Amino acid sequence: MKHPENDARYRGLTVNKGIDQPPIINPYSTKRSPRKQYSVEEYVQGILAGNNVILSQAVTLIESLRPDHQETAHEIIERCLPYAGRSVRWGITGVPGAGKSTSIEAFGMELIRQGRKLAVLAIDPSSERSKGSILGDKTRMEALSVEPKAFVRPSPTGGSLGGVARKTRESIVLCEAAGFDTIFVETVGVGQSETAVHSMVDFFLLIQIAGAGDELQGIKRGIMEMSDGIVINKADGNNIDRANLAAAQYRSALKLFPMPDSGVRPQVLCYSAQQLSGVAEVIEMVNKHIELFKTNGSFEQRRTQQSIYWMRQSIDESLRNHFYHKPEMAAMLREKEQEVLSNKKTPFSAARELLDFYYNS
Repeated sequence: MKHPENDARYRGLTVNKGIDQPPIINPYSTKRSPRKQYSVEEYVQGILAGNNVILSQAVTLIESLRPDHQETAHEIIERCLPYAGRSVRWGITGVPGAGKSTSIEAFGMELIRQGRKLAVLAIDPSSERSKGSILGDKTRMEALSVEPKAFVRPSPTGGSLGGVARKTRESIVLCEAAGFDTIFVETVGVGQSETAVHSMVDFFLLIQIAGAGDELQGIKRGIMEMSDGIVINKADGNNIDRANLAAAQYRSALKLFPMPDSGVRPQVLCYSAQQLSGVAEVIEMVNKHIELFKTNGSFEQRRTQQSIYWMRQSIDESLRNHFYHKPEMAAMLREKEQEVLSNKKTPFSAARELLDFYYNS
């Protein structure tokens, strides 16, 4: 760029040229080779052989919205289904800051030391504004994410919790076919996600912390009724007494609840994921409960009920997608939205007219 200030008429003024800006693209970077496209047979054989790379790409197909990817993913799931169902599925939830990711790594590394293979499917919340998600669970599981016998896969909600929950359930099928005998499903901890995750696991673990307010606030939510076990994290240092007090309060609160459908009352334990104290006891509690569930028949009963639940959820999702993607509905939907915004119609009457048009068209 030329600077008129450098003209001889302007004595004492000099503007330097400046520094050339570097290129936006790294000149030393090599062009990324396109990802290999596998056939359905290659995907299935790779998954059954325990290839984590192919498993990860298959999960990506499940999460994709492209119709061709969804069709391929459906075929892969159907082929892997006979090899699924042999794992123990944990649902892990808790308030933000309770230490879910740290606990998952502590539990996971202990299970791997016991000879287990672990898959972690984390549902990560997406921003309502940007629709993006940091998918940061792997960064908080440094040891587990590089463990050969572990598979850690965070998935964004993308604003649709029901959709990602369905995809998580389908991912469980592939992980079980790949030989993982323990599956962790971590929730986003926002209320609705707990119900979705509870409907796909065998043991639902609630992680709580002490010294963060009224511990009995938990009985005001349905989360405690869904829990198969409650654990108090961060029971270390000066917090041990508070953790033990919180555990005693939860045990007293649980006595007010009716007996769960499983016939086994939840147990309350204290542990420290950071200090790795009490971790083995939590795993032993889960294993004992799973054995009791299998003995009294509630294990199979729960899985049967979950299959029916997800069949109905699939119907609901298909109907909803068909409603919003039907071409003739788009114009009428915009028309009714304007009528609602201008207070010409109530939301309920507009919805009824839209549904009448949908069913009669």
